[in-house]
Amino acid sequence: MPLTNPTQELKITLPEFKNEKLLRQALTHRSYVNENPAYREEDNERLEFLGDALLTFLSGEYLYQRHPEMGEDQLTRRRSALVDEKQLARFATEINLDLKMRLGKGAYREGGITNPNLLSSTFEAFIGAYYLDTQDMDKVRNFVRQMFDSVPENVVETRSTVDSKNRFQEWVQANGDTTPPKYVTIQEGGTPHKPEFLAKVYVAEKLYGEGKGKSKKDAEKNAAEDALAKLKKRGLI
Repeated sequence: MPLTNPTQELKITLPEFKNEKLLRQALTHRSYVNENPAYREEDNERLEFLGDALLTFLSGEYLYQRHPEMGEDQLTRRRSALVDEKQLARFATEINLDLKMRLGKGAYREGGITNPNLLSSTFEAFIGAYYLDTQDMDKVRNFVRQMFDSVPENVVETRSTVDSKNRFQEWVQANGDTTPPKYVTIQEGGTPHKPEFLAKVYVAEKLYGEGKGKSKKDAEKNAAEDALAKLKKRGLI
């Protein structure tokens, strides 16, 4: 079941599926299953889990090979920008998944085909399904790299420089908590000349993430990145 490419200028070669059931599952949101009791097939949440893991690995590999001059912190921030919700939603739209998602009537009426969370989740499920369909990591890698190559370098650079602590604080405020994130940072190891710090970030006494770094600043940034990554896995951002 081939998909048509609405953005020919990107010259992205779209994959065909041998197993149409896998593709259908990747496009099926749980709202569709809930509203259609006679539908016996699975929704796309398990495929989303697999696709998320694949994209995390492949984006890390892609950036590691593309930027040998960069350290861990820069690569981590760029990876977050390359596979965040907004970017994956753009990928989904670029390959026309927004028009192929199977949503319940309620989700559709609420603008589901333009919802970044639904779009990004569907793209992740699509990648998971393609891997299971081909059982060939190289084919998945080649397709995903076409998508990554389509993102302008300046876009990744700009989005990756947004401070992770600010992004996490914005999420906290957007979700109605007036308590700002609290960072607790201690020196965990290293030497007097090369110390290593461990930071933990709390909101209202609840631990959200932790990270290590060669300075308190880096450790706190990494703790915020960890918090954001955990929120993404839970579907909260």
